[in-house]
Amino acid sequence: MPCGEDGGGPVTIRDVACPLCGCLCDDLVVKVEGGAVTSVDNACSLGSEKFLSQSRLRSPILRDDNQSWSPIGFAEGIRYAAEMLADAERPLLFGWSGTSAEAQCIGIQIAETIGGVIDNCSSICHGPSIMGIQEAGHPGCTLGAVKNRADVVIYWGSNPIESHPRHLSRYTTFVNGKYRENGHHDRTLVVVDIRMTDTAKIADEFIRIKPGGDYAVFSALRAIIRGHADTLPASIGGVPRERLIWLADLCRNARFGALFTGIGLTQSRGRYKNVRNAIQLVDELNRHTKFTLTPMRGHWNVNGTNQTFSFLTGYPYGVDFSRGTPYYNPGETTAVDLLGRGEADACLIIGADPGAHLPRRCNEHLATIPTIVIDPFVSLSTSFADIHIPVACVGIDCEGTGYRMDSVPIRMKKVLSSGLPTDEEVLSQILHLIQGRRPYGVNVPKALSPEAPPVA
Repeated sequence: MPCGEDGGGPVTIRDVACPLCGCLCDDLVVKVEGGAVTSVDNACSLGSEKFLSQSRLRSPILRDDNQSWSPIGFAEGIRYAAEMLADAERPLLFGWSGTSAEAQCIGIQIAETIGGVIDNCSSICHGPSIMGIQEAGHPGCTLGAVKNRADVVIYWGSNPIESHPRHLSRYTTFVNGKYRENGHHDRTLVVVDIRMTDTAKIADEFIRIKPGGDYAVFSALRAIIRGHADTLPASIGGVPRERLIWLADLCRNARFGALFTGIGLTQSRGRYKNVRNAIQLVDELNRHTKFTLTPMRGHWNVNGTNQTFSFLTGYPYGVDFSRGTPYYNPGETTAVDLLGRGEADACLIIGADPGAHLPRRCNEHLATIPTIVIDPFVSLSTSFADIHIPVACVGIDCEGTGYRMDSVPIRMKKVLSSGLPTDEEVLSQILHLIQGRRPYGVNVPKALSPEAPPVA
């Protein structure tokens, strides 16, 4: 596979997957020259920024007794991290949504070895979606099926214009499909939200509901589809009954419908019960037509964390190994709850930025315990970390496997040769030091260079 070498001539790499959001767009054309990405075609502005970004950390840094950062070697940093985790009584390994499935598997091995808790970003975003799916099933499909067949597309509690900029143009609305040759002219786009969003502005229909009214609206739609519209009040969840009758008829008469749910549904009143009710609505619609539901997953491999966690431990997130066997109980074994109660006494952060996304109380506790950050970029979490180990960026500096929001695995390509170790290599070294032996089945270098070369 071609990749740009330092000082090399221009190289064009096609069909590159974007390591930004759950769309995992794999049609990018990346041009590399002189060891740096010079242009990215077909990507959105967010994806392009990640490929073109030059704000990368070049070597590990350790916070000294004066709270100042000091550069250290990779071997020393990895040894420090391994000792920190091995000495902890209640370690937490959090994040994983911005790294490869291969690295996630090693992370689970580490958590099992030290008897820690491993959690991923879905516990603060689409964890309720997973709980709803556990209760009611998942009437899903691939994004390719939506592209080729859907004539009704609904975004509920989601604003993909800002969160997933290419979702509409590549998969759902402004794209010609096998059976939708006229693109958006053959489709009806509906947005349901509590406020007018950028996505709502371009929708064919916008339905505004009251905050926390999702469950009632789903229940009303189910009643209408079952022929009980006359039993409903004049307004449900802030939406007139006639408006809901129109929406129910639109969905029931669709040739193929697709419902995309966002964290507006999972992080509001009702949480996983909202998702369960939405799934039951889709099940009801499938008595009349074909309808699917897909959660709008955020980080590029947050769905991959649920896949790897599930097939290795049996649980999708918030897995506690302190009992010697996997234990899962959202609200008890999830990161926000562990940190909020002050239980965790050490934390490894990888592929996430809790400093930007977790509640203040959690970050205040992180600032009081030994904290390791493994990430290609300096983040808000670096501000309270004890050590930050830079790594290669999956999909740019190294290969790896990611799972799209519809659970389709995508192989991430390497477009640069930065010389930085990968997440997989660093985690394998940590596991090797903790176990006192080389992990089976992982190609770990005998020694990492003490300092990585500068990254352009």
